[in-house]
Amino acid sequence: MDFEGLISEYGYLAVFIGSFLEGETVLIIGGFLAHNGHLALQWVMLSAALGSFFGDQLYYYIGRYKGKSYLESKPSWKRRSDKVFDYLNRHPVLFILGFRFMYGLRTVAPFVIGASGFPPLRYTILNVVGVTLWAIAIGSLGYYLGRFAEQILNDVQKYELWILGFIALTAFSYWVYRLRKTRREACIRSDQAGD
Repeated sequence: MDFEGLISEYGYLAVFIGSFLEGETVLIIGGFLAHNGHLALQWVMLSAALGSFFGDQLYYYIGRYKGKSYLESKPSWKRRSDKVFDYLNRHPVLFILGFRFMYGLRTVAPFVIGASGFPPLRYTILNVVGVTLWAIAIGSLGYYLGRFAEQILNDVQKYELWILGFIALTAFSYWVYRLRKTRREACIRSDQAGD
């Protein structure tokens, strides 16, 4: 069963668990399903924010108590963790508010923030704000992508024959181009063989 099927079947619980483990994909699908009337957008956003919050808190505390020794034993995390430490040292508040939007850092960031010794209460407050912004932004994106996709599908139905004709013409033109190119290359090879 795919993400969409899981979310349709298990609703907000699937959004919560998916956001705890992964995040964006589940939330976008949840927003899309809210657009289609299967879920309520505000509950999708709340479920995603809570799932992400608890996941980030867990990773933060694991990093706080086991992070440094774990990072030393995992050279494969070195590059990403160095990047997180660098961002954290330069702009700690902005980084904590925005790491969920940075591809490839979402799961490692809370762990490394915990390992850095960042104060727990301050992290928790910033985490609440960050997951709220993230859930609203990405949930809305899924919702409006649903609206956009629906509009495109309606337009596609109106212009279906034109679109199919364009695709057929493009495919035919490409086929003629490849045929002529193959013949031209064959002629060049035969001319070169004759020399």
